[in-house]
Amino acid sequence: MQYQDSYIEFCLENPDSVFRTLQNREKEAVAKHFVTCFAKKGEFIFSEGEKARGLVCLVKGKYKVYRVGVGGREQILRFVKPSEIIGCRSLFQAVNWTNSAVATEDCVFCLTDRNSITTLLKHNNDFAFRMMKQMADEIAFYQERIISLTQKHVRGRVVETLLMLAGLYGFEADGKTINAILSRDDLAHHSNMTTSNAIRTLSNLSAEGKIELRQKKIRLIDIAALEQISKSG
Repeated sequence: MQYQDSYIEFCLENPDSVFRTLQNREKEAVAKHFVTCFAKKGEFIFSEGEKARGLVCLVKGKYKVYRVGVGGREQILRFVKPSEIIGCRSLFQAVNWTNSAVATEDCVFCLTDRNSITTLLKHNNDFAFRMMKQMADEIAFYQERIISLTQKHVRGRVVETLLMLAGLYGFEADGKTINAILSRDDLAHHSNMTTSNAIRTLSNLSAEGKIELRQKKIRLIDIAALEQISKSG
């Protein structure tokens, strides 16, 4: 099947796409309602309070999803990698975005029309099941995050974030450096702590030889030890 836009093709045909098993005529119908968008580092993908238009499929780049809480404090809920889809809830409820998303590096993403996807859900049981599984996976993810943020100590939360980033974005060619640039503020906001605590914890882990700090990049030296720290909390 031919697509005029390679970004839309990625959203519909990549191995992890929920749309991949659709029939060609269904893909053609969906593709008509996709819009390709671009965001520079620091720009919003969507903002809390805006009307949720449908699904967001990330094609290139990285972004964070967060919510501003008490006292204006930012809590990062998750980081997103290419091929991931955000916005399943908006398919079942005509709601506004309850979170915000900001590009942590330049991004290309596609937006879908909500009505075209809900129509597909009503007529394709397999696709509806895949979307329900997507929502179930998200619920399970956030349940695990709640446990981590409320029960793990500072050290365990920082290490968990580092391992999560490595699992999400992979490593650079050396097999140890996390393939993502994460500010100390973002690390703290994801790990539910102050920036000073995050910096202190990273310095201690570096002094112990478990990680290596290279400006904005982080190398995981002793992954087995880090996994044990994360597990024990």
